[in-house]
Amino acid sequence: MISGEQEKQLRSLLSEAGLVTVLTGAGISAESGIPTFRGPEGYWTVGSQVYHPQEMATFRMFSHHPDDVWQWYLHRATVCGQAAPNDGHRALVDLEKYLEARFLLITQNVDSLHLRAGNSPGRTYEIHGNVFFMRCAAECRTDLLPLPPDLVGRDRHQPLTARETVLLTCPACGGRTRPHVLWFDESYNEHHFRFQSALQAAQATRLLIVVGTSGATNLPNQVAWTVLRNGGTIFDINIEDNPFAEMARKSNGGAFLRFPSSRILPELIKRISM
Repeated sequence: MISGEQEKQLRSLLSEAGLVTVLTGAGISAESGIPTFRGPEGYWTVGSQVYHPQEMATFRMFSHHPDDVWQWYLHRATVCGQAAPNDGHRALVDLEKYLEARFLLITQNVDSLHLRAGNSPGRTYEIHGNVFFMRCAAECRTDLLPLPPDLVGRDRHQPLTARETVLLTCPACGGRTRPHVLWFDESYNEHHFRFQSALQAAQATRLLIVVGTSGATNLPNQVAWTVLRNGGTIFDINIEDNPFAEMARKSNGGAFLRFPSSRILPELIKRISM
């Protein structure tokens, strides 16, 4: 799985002072049966027009077709709600228990599986949001509202009813709510997506473990490049070669581990935290 020298390096980094950051992406959730929505499962029909996820997941689309966008996200929430954390998720809970305050999890996933597995909200940065929450689209208030449970478990092609539309209104201003996610035509911010906090954490990170992400978004890349520039160590776990794998190879004692995360993480974390 890993060489004796790599295991020794990981043990040393875990025992020293300094932050250990884990950065996760769609790969770890795919092993729980959640599709990435970049494949055929993600296409969505509005009227006679077929849209790609990159078109559906935009504020522009929400502005023109709010009910259709909500229907798509309620389907996503249904799929995520039916999935369960896998051994990779549970291994990261074990790592947090071992490291305590030296642990940070930055996830691009909006499925809440890390929190459901047992990672603490305070040490989990959901930098792309969470589909089980919504917020006022007009930003009359900045707090998050839980998605009404009655709206999860709907059929993929089930249109919104008048009652469901009411459930998706802001209780403060009566306007529309929106899914609590970062859309493709939006930018990161601190309040909702922990932008500055993630970058500050990257400065303090001695060891970065990247799991199941291909580096398609900006903030995860900034985090990894910051760790690399500061002389930190990067281990990348992925079933395919990717930009983070190259950063790992260039880092101080890092490596690319080509394994499914649910297979390698439990054994790896057990070995290096003994």
